[in-house]
Amino acid sequence: MRLLSLLTIGVAAMSAISPASAKPVQSSADPFQWMEEIEGARAIEWVKAHNEETLKALKADPSYETDLASAQTILTAQDRIPYGSIAGGQVYNFWQDDVNVRGVWRRASIADYEEPKPKWETLLDLDQLSTAEKENWVWKGAQCLPPAFTKCLVTLSRGGGDASVVREFDLTMKSFVKGGFEIPEAKSDVSWVDEDTLLIGTDWGKDSLTTSGYPRFVKVLKRGQKLAEARNLFEGKTTDVAAGAMVDHAADGKVERFISRAVDFFSSELSYVTADDKVVRVPLPTFAEFKGLHKRQMLFTLLQDWKIGGETLKQGSLIAFSLDEFEKTGALPKITTLLAPDERSSVESVSTGRDAVLVAMLSNVKGKLLELSFDGKSWSQRDIPLPDNGTVGIASTGEFDGEALVTFTSFLVPDQLYVMSAGGAPRSIKQLPARFSADGYDVKQFEATSKDGTKIPYFIVRKTGAPMTGDTPTLLYAYGGFQISTTPWYWSTAGKLWLEQGGSYVIANIRGGGEFGPRWHEAALKENRQRNFDDLAAVGRDVIARGFTSSRRLGEMGGSQGGLLVAATFVQNPDLFNAVACQVPLGDMLRYTHMSAGASWIAEYGDPADPKMHDIIAKWSPYQNIKNGVKYPRVFFMTSTKDDRVHPGHARKMAAKMEANGQPFYYYENIEGGHSAAANLKQRAEQLALTYVYLRKQLMGP
Repeated sequence: MRLLSLLTIGVAAMSAISPASAKPVQSSADPFQWMEEIEGARAIEWVKAHNEETLKALKADPSYETDLASAQTILTAQDRIPYGSIAGGQVYNFWQDDVNVRGVWRRASIADYEEPKPKWETLLDLDQLSTAEKENWVWKGAQCLPPAFTKCLVTLSRGGGDASVVREFDLTMKSFVKGGFEIPEAKSDVSWVDEDTLLIGTDWGKDSLTTSGYPRFVKVLKRGQKLAEARNLFEGKTTDVAAGAMVDHAADGKVERFISRAVDFFSSELSYVTADDKVVRVPLPTFAEFKGLHKRQMLFTLLQDWKIGGETLKQGSLIAFSLDEFEKTGALPKITTLLAPDERSSVESVSTGRDAVLVAMLSNVKGKLLELSFDGKSWSQRDIPLPDNGTVGIASTGEFDGEALVTFTSFLVPDQLYVMSAGGAPRSIKQLPARFSADGYDVKQFEATSKDGTKIPYFIVRKTGAPMTGDTPTLLYAYGGFQISTTPWYWSTAGKLWLEQGGSYVIANIRGGGEFGPRWHEAALKENRQRNFDDLAAVGRDVIARGFTSSRRLGEMGGSQGGLLVAATFVQNPDLFNAVACQVPLGDMLRYTHMSAGASWIAEYGDPADPKMHDIIAKWSPYQNIKNGVKYPRVFFMTSTKDDRVHPGHARKMAAKMEANGQPFYYYENIEGGHSAAANLKQRAEQLALTYVYLRKQLMGP
């Protein structure tokens, strides 16, 4: 189980490598390195000046207010599906709308949740809390202690960054516990063991973080102890990405503790903590990824082939073995292969429940759901009936509840939420109303041929029978990293603000993602990163060659790793696109390891400190390859000052270099908002309106 969320989803404090107060050493070879000083007066002055220019230009467009209203209506609609997590017979949900701007944490019984209008019980109102405490609190989640689920650890961020505080909350009293557990702002990893005990990784002070800026010590903290009094349980290496704990609370009352040492982003060592606090390494390869514990069976997926006992367990497989047998001998017991995907399929997610394990799969980038059951001796498997040609997801399972929540979505079918029990069929309980008119649109899947001959699948959503004259404004979206798959989803805002305005969009399943399992990801790692950009460019050229669009009408969009992707692709192919929505991007890949949490991604991109990798990265790093005298499309860079995962300096420096070369661009940096670049739904609506005004200006104009 990976300790860290990926580039797109969140956890952490400002990296020890480049805290906001640090002044980067100026390099004569990099005239814009001063922009890495996150809160530096000169940098903020530049940001505010360019924010003003961009907002003035884009908000002046006649369609801006209409787009803003449409985005706000979609994002704050009361008839959205209130997704939640099941625990102790309740469904817990965090909700934001036009009244609850920062949001409310609430719950309803499972039976009541199934009703069209559940009777919600408010647990914590973040707007009220922020006003009372004079803080801009942003919700980062909560975990409650089984089996009573009355004591919770609530995680809150100031302004939306990954840096968070953790505070104990009593659900019975609906208030924070005075004198209870409280962890100061840091990139903490905290788990309940029992009512009086936590396993915790946090910033313990000098030399307590890894070079990636994450915790490397796991300690035991008892109720009433000061943080400095916590007892050390495990120490990782400074060069690791992180160390963290996982605690499994089973329905039979057993509690098991595990520690994961993330050697790099995709390699980890799992250890088991015995009853007498001995930390025992589980003798698995570092490419075995822990997925959970079910009925004393430990579950793992394999990122590589594993040769063991005269056989080869295939890359991408889901395997299991007995924890009890491992405890007895300290050696690996008999391993059972539960699933072995082929070259066109992959295991997307695994979720353990009280009665069964649910597995979301992909087959040619289309989803299906499996249920795995263990009777104490052997495993059985069944397919769960859900609609075809879309994406299935596991919203929630719980060790103390027989129910599970699962989802289905596709490009033209709004999200549907189902409840199911082990052995039963899913029962639809909620469906998102249509947010745009899908009549007359269709979805088709094609393949492009990349530079090395590899076939790259993509979906295109467009008006049925639209003329193949190359004149349809088309938006190309991709992510392509960290083994994250880009699967069909109901893109409501794009449907309303783009499709209904005459556009079409393309979703590319390029290498670097996980659509076809670990091999698809590995194909674009480190020295092979250029394939990432070749694949996206190939899809762009393919939609042009088929007559769907033209370079004049083609734009690309990506965020985070996707921001790096679109940046490198437009720099290498300046004539291919006429719009680039480059959001919270990486850009300076020769310095990314020195910026915020960048060092944690060396396993993905390679280490520029290695001379061989430095030369490879230098050939494709977007910032270094912007050339004077080249005509690039007018890019829209968007980032956040409070993003303590992908440093805002990446976007700043890209824009500044283009400015120095006399190349036009738009730039907007939210002063708060974290890695999503938005702290609340109003800010998110504004970003959407700005983005689609920009795209129409570039792609739908004369």
